Amino acid sequence: MAASWAYILKCADGSYYTGCTTFLEQRYGQHQAGTFDGYTSKRRPVVMVWSQEVQSIDQAIFLERQIKGWSRAKKEALIRGEFDLLPLLSRSAYRCSER
Repeated sequence: MAASWAYILKCADGSYYTGCTTFLEQRYGQHQAGTFDGYTSKRRPVVMVWSQEVQSIDQAIFLERQIKGWSRAKKEALIRGEFDLLPLLSRSAYRCSER
């Protein structure tokens, strides 16, 4: 199995884009150049703020989908490497603390 990556880009408008690929540097270049059509093409320049290598594209897809469902605060904790905050920032835990 080929190594793959899940990644987060910070767009020029401050939003985050989460994706996955088997060729991280090439995909980043496509986002940066605007040749990867879609969300990031109109929000350039982009900055790679986080990436994680995994063993297969299936794992990368799973991780991408998981992160896409996270709140902005949880994504930012991941980007900062504050892994101990991740369970506290889950949507269910966050909603419970608001009550």
